[in-house]
Order: sequence, then C-alpha cells, then structure tokens
Amino acid sequence: MNRLSVLKSPLQAILGVGMVLLASSAWAGELSPAQLAQLKQRLTQNLPDFPPIDSAQTTPMSGLIELRSGNNIIYTDPKGEFIIQGNLVETKTQRNLTEERMDEINQIDFASLPLKDAVVWKNGNGKRRMVVFADPNCGYCKRLEKDLQQVKDVTVYTFVVAILGDDSKVKANNIWCMKDRTQAYRDWMLANTEPPKAFGMCATPTQRNNALAQKLRVNGTPSMFFEDGTRLPSAAPVNVIEQRLTKATAKVGGAS
Repeated sequence: MNRLSVLKSPLQAILGVGMVLLASSAWAGELSPAQLAQLKQRLTQNLPDFPPIDSAQTTPMSGLIELRSGNNIIYTDPKGEFIIQGNLVETKTQRNLTEERMDEINQIDFASLPLKDAVVWKNGNGKRRMVVFADPNCGYCKRLEKDLQQVKDVTVYTFVVAILGDDSKVKANNIWCMKDRTQAYRDWMLANTEPPKAFGMCATPTQRNNALAQKLRVNGTPSMFFEDGTRLPSAAPVNVIEQRLTKATAKVGGAS
C-alpha cells in the first residue's frame, strides 16, 4: 500500500503503538495558543523531526493531550515528555474515541465531489454510493477492485489518480479516452488487460483528480469515501466496507 507515515524516522523507532483505555467521557476543549506554542517547543526540542501540529486539545483521560497533525492523531502529556500513537477507548461504552475523532477531522462534503471526473460502475440497484481514489499501478487498488465486486447494491465512483509515476498518468489518460472508459478501467484492474494507446485529442481529468486528492489529504491509494463524509484511508476487508456503507446510508437517510 502506498502510505505516507505520520512520523518520520528516527521518531518511529521510539513510538509506542497501543491502546489507551479510560472510563470518563467529555472532552474539555482546545489548548490556548500559548499552551500550544509551549508544547510544540518542548516536543521539537527533543524530537526535531516531529511532524507539524495543527491543533491540540485535552482528552477525557486526565493528563492526556490529543495532537492533530494533518489527518492524524498523536497523544502526549502536558509537558511533551511522552508520546503515544494508538487508540483511545472508553471502557464504559467501548467507544473508540480516536476513531470517532478521525472521522470528525477527515469529514468531507460528499455532495461537493466532482463525480463527473470519476469512472463509474454499479452492482445491483446501486443505491449505496462510495468513492475510491486509485492509481492504475497500485496493487492494493487492484485487490480492492476485485473485493468490491462482492459488494451488493452499490455505485462506485473511482477518481483515477497518477501518483506512482509517468506510466500511471499514461494509463489513467488512456483509460479515460476509451469509448467505454468503465470497461477499460475494469479490464485493467481486474484482468490486467492494458488499455490501448489513445489516439486523437482527449481532455482527461487526471490533473484535476490529483489536485482533488491533495486537497482532501489523500496520502496514498486506495482511499475510500462514503456518503456520510467519512473515509477509509487504506484498503479494507469487504465486511468493513459493508459496515461503513450501512452506517453511511443510515446517516444520510438512504439518499442516492
């Protein structure tokens, strides 16, 4: 999978990846600008490669601070002496608070996506909708495309991006310029049948798709988005995709 790491080496080597359990609930709020500046200073003094911090807030767990860096979450103590990368789970309700915050941070407006720039196919009645960002040379994207064939009653909009080099751009453009671009895309992703070279002028959305991916902080492929605005930033099993589709459909009232 093509995935940009949250934390740069050598910082990765000293991070503990785990799960923090707690029993209380309400979030207290964001740190003041002065507190945030002080925390940033303490962290970068010891860890010069620490990623940029966009915001920081307290958590229900006493003494644990949430740091947001891009579309990622890291935890630290008020003095910036320790860091934790993992999930914060409320024991009373068994809610994964980290996952909930990630959904909140990464929320998008599904209705605003330029679906005209996507390759489209559907199974069944197609009432459930999802978006995929995929590079034609991404092996995990091909695996996801095969897995998605098992999902019923779904319409899949794929923004074909070119992030793995010039050949990805060539394939993306050739696929788009085919008379039946959906068939050309699926032939390549499912059967490894390379799209023929396109002849003549054809305006493609590849550059726009790349810009959209950057705007939405899509740091790797495949990435998926659902109608409720939530995302899965990597490949996932079919049962997980089904759960997300069901949840999104319930939230938006079954809109199509």
